[in-house]
Amino acid sequence: MDTELVCITCPLGCHLKVGRLDDGSLAVSGNRCPRGIRYANEELLAPKRVVSATARIAGQGRAGASGDGLDAIARLPVRTSAAYPKEGVPALLAAIYALEVRLPVRRGQVLVKDHEGSGVDIIATRTLM
Repeated sequence: MDTELVCITCPLGCHLKVGRLDDGSLAVSGNRCPRGIRYANEELLAPKRVVSATARIAGQGRAGASGDGLDAIARLPVRTSAAYPKEGVPALLAAIYALEVRLPVRRGQVLVKDHEGSGVDIIATRTLM
C-alpha cells in the first residue's frame, strides 16, 4: 500500500507516493528534486520535529518593573536548536515545562545543552532583562 505525502522542504510542495520495497527500503515517486526522497525517508523511517514551547520564568514576574510593558510576562518562548526525534517530543516538552529560567536571558542563549544526549539544545527565542 502506498503512502502519500506532501514534501515541505521547498515551495514546490511535491505530492509524493511512497511504497515499501521487499528489502524494507522506500520507493519514492512524484518528487521533482532529490530533497523529496530525503524528506520521505526521514518522515517515514525516523521523523523529527523542531519543537517550540514556553518555559517558566523564575519569580513569575519582574520586581521593580521599568514600565516597558513586560511586567506580567511569566513565560519565556523557547525552541529546540534542531529537529528532535518525534517519539521523544512528549518527554522533551515535559522537561521544558519543568524548566525555570532566571533573568536576564538573551535570544539564542542555550538553556539546556545537549538534551538527553541528543545533540539538540533548548534555546531562548526572546531577550528578557
